[in-house]
Parts: sequence; C-alpha cells; structure tokens
Amino acid sequence: MDTQDLYNLSPALRLMGMGLVLALGPLAWVWLRNKNQPMARRLRVLTLVTLFLTFDLVLFGAFTRLTDSGLGCPDWPGCYGHASPVGAQQPISAAQAAMPSGPVTHGKAWIEMIHRYLATGVGVLILTLAVATWLSRRKGQGTGTILSPWWPMATLVWVCVQGAFGALTVTMKLFPLIVTLHLLGGLVLLALLRAQAVRYAQAQGDARPAPLSAATWLLLSATFGLLWVQIALGGWVSTNYAVLACTDFPACQGSFWPQMDLREGFTLWRALGVGLDGDNISFQALTAIHYVHRLMAYVVFAALLWLASRLRHVPAMRSHALWIGGLALWQFATGLSNVVLGWPLVAAVSHTGGAAALVVVLTGAIFSSYRTPELASASKLRASSL
Repeated sequence: MDTQDLYNLSPALRLMGMGLVLALGPLAWVWLRNKNQPMARRLRVLTLVTLFLTFDLVLFGAFTRLTDSGLGCPDWPGCYGHASPVGAQQPISAAQAAMPSGPVTHGKAWIEMIHRYLATGVGVLILTLAVATWLSRRKGQGTGTILSPWWPMATLVWVCVQGAFGALTVTMKLFPLIVTLHLLGGLVLLALLRAQAVRYAQAQGDARPAPLSAATWLLLSATFGLLWVQIALGGWVSTNYAVLACTDFPACQGSFWPQMDLREGFTLWRALGVGLDGDNISFQALTAIHYVHRLMAYVVFAALLWLASRLRHVPAMRSHALWIGGLALWQFATGLSNVVLGWPLVAAVSHTGGAAALVVVLTGAIFSSYRTPELASASKLRASSL
C-alpha cells in the first residue's frame, strides 16, 4: 500500500462507461414511460428519479464509511489501477494477508468501488439533466414550464466538486474534515435536486407556494440553518469515531458535564486520530466532539417539533409537518440507539438517512412556501396609530 500511486487515471474511461451503463436504465425508464409527455414533464420526472438515486447514494456512502471501506481501494478513481476489484485480486489479497482486519480486503474493495460506480451513474444523470434543459430552452420547447438551465448547471458543477472531495477522501487517508465536507456536499446535492423538483411542479401548475406568516417563515429558515449545523457536528462525530465516547444517556460518563477538551476536539485541520501534539487524540477531545453534538441535538429536536406544530395549521403544509415531526422522532430513536447499543450499523446508517430525509423535506418546505408581509404590515399599522 505504501508504494501505491494515489491517483491512477488509466481506468477512468472504463469507470465512466460503467456509470453510463448504470444511468441508461433510469434514463430509458423515464423516456419510455413518458414518451407522449412534453419535455418539461420528462425533465421533472428525471429530476425526481435522480433525487431518489442520490438519496440512495448518500446512504451507501454512509454504509461505506461505517464499514471502514473508505480505503478499500487505496487509489483513485479505480482499484489498484483497475476498473474493478476483479482485476486487482492479487494486490488486494496481498494487502489482506498482511493485515486481515485492515482497510484493504476483498469485501471492502467491492463496497468502495460500488459506491464509486453509483456516484458516476448519478453524475451521468445530472449531466443529462443539464444538457437536456439547455437544448430544450434553446429550442423553445415549453420554455415557460422548463426551469432556467442555470439550475441544473449549478447542480452539475456541484457534483463535480463532490467528486473531487470523494477523491481527496481516499488520497488524504480519511482526513476528518474532508470526509465531513464530502458528507455535507452529498446533502447539498440532495437540496439542489429537491429545489428543482419543487420548481418544476410549480411551473407546471401542479403545486402552488403556500403562504406562511413572517414568524413561521423565520422559524422554518432558522430550523433549516440549525439542521445544517447539527449535520456538520454529526459528521464530525462519525469521521472522528467519537460515537462511543459517551455510552450512557442522558448523562455522559456519569456526568452532565464530563471532562472535555474543546480546543483539541474542534481543531479542524488534522489527520485522523491525531491530536494537537501529534500524538493520538485524547479521550477528552473525543468526549467534547460527542457531547457538543448531543447538546445541539436537544435544540434541533425542539425546533423541529415546534416547526411541525406551526406548519400543521397551514393546510398546504400539513404533509411537511407530519414528515418533520416523524423524522425528528426517528432521529432521536436512532441517535439514542447508537449510544446505548454500541453504534450498530443499522442504527448508524438509519441516522444518516434520517438527516438526509430532513434536508429533503425542509428544502421542499422552504421552496413550497413564501413569507407573507401580514405581521410586518400589522406592526407598522400599530406603530402609525400610536
């Protein structure tokens, strides 16, 4: 592994071909099932299919990370210079024989490469969305019901950035900050696709923005921001393997304020497992990482339930309210399971899935609503009367 080149682009074309093959199935399904529909309808359905597959990709990325398969192939984009672990059996077997429980095994190599295949397939779908949108707008095919091409172009640029972070995740040996940013990048991709899906529904007359009071809109926006902070903290916990720093609840190590080293715990630019002094990261630093995420979880949980109760009174937003409340409870249950059950794989992947689902739902709520000036106008009226 020490002499293995970090970048080997020789299998890049074959990997792109694999992504194209994977993308052909969804593309054919969308085009054939909607062959008599206008182009705007096809693009909307393709956006939803891409959103669904991107969600699956985020889940499989979590599975890859949680099974310690992120370095299953220690080079990028292939596996020991091959397009699949089949051609790399000899070096993988040698690495596995030298370290049977190490980062490189046949199973981990397959998990890592399947993740890369899926990512390439999603990239092809997003590229198709961008090209088809540009061509449709240029030909004037349903211009009023087709999004501005800058939406899918922004998504295409972002998926390229996400691919670069995926490469750095491998070549920088699971550097915690890079892995956390890679997770956040996948969720940003989900948000971009969800926003496009909502805009398509509105442009085609299938949905109308729901009016929200200024207070409810502010709560929705603040909760959305808090969610991103909490996801970043959760990613930092996972990438630093700090989940088991606290194995009791609601206390941590028998105390409601355990010994913590916040400075070392939240030093961002450092290698995996390395502390400020270059030695192993301290247990107090891992405790700080875990406990800050837990404290923030209480705030976000309360905000989500409060938001759900407010949206429940808006008829057009009741489904969003149900999803937000249900996912808040789901996150509480899976997060608690990670702590008291010793970080089981199912609970850990489910926790990531719940976070991704909350991003999708809250993004949909924001783009499906607009702020009304009623409260602001009422305040001005009261002030003028006084």
